[in-house]
Amino acid sequence: MYKHLLVPTDGSALSLAAVDSAFALAKEMGASVSVLAVAEPYPTIYYTEVLQVDTLRAEFEQRALDQAKAAVADARTKAEALGLACDAAVVVHAEPYKAIVDQADAKGCDLIVMASNGRRGISALLLGSVTTKVLTHSKIPVLVYR
Repeated sequence: MYKHLLVPTDGSALSLAAVDSAFALAKEMGASVSVLAVAEPYPTIYYTEVLQVDTLRAEFEQRALDQAKAAVADARTKAEALGLACDAAVVVHAEPYKAIVDQADAKGCDLIVMASNGRRGISALLLGSVTTKVLTHSKIPVLVYR
């Protein structure tokens, strides 16, 4: 049915469970997978004369990049153990949902499999959700793991 799955991950427990499920699905269907982790850049602060932003920015961005690389490396190791064709990428983007939708399009994926972030109620309404935004903006099907 599906031939190429995009599997975004952030390394969280729920995300790792979604990776496992996506890989099992891919194995069953004989599909290939592309794993993606999105590292967000340091949020812009307008009070730069008050804060030591450059040091904070560098530390924040390096930590985000390291976490994204670790998440992708773990997923790639799992895919290889299952014998799945897998490519992996880490991108830096201020809007992770856009990076996910763009990557799915660029890779020619026909399904995105991703975790729900688990926010409910007012926090989901106010803070939004990467998953919700991907569901809203994706032109291909999205399977949400809860």
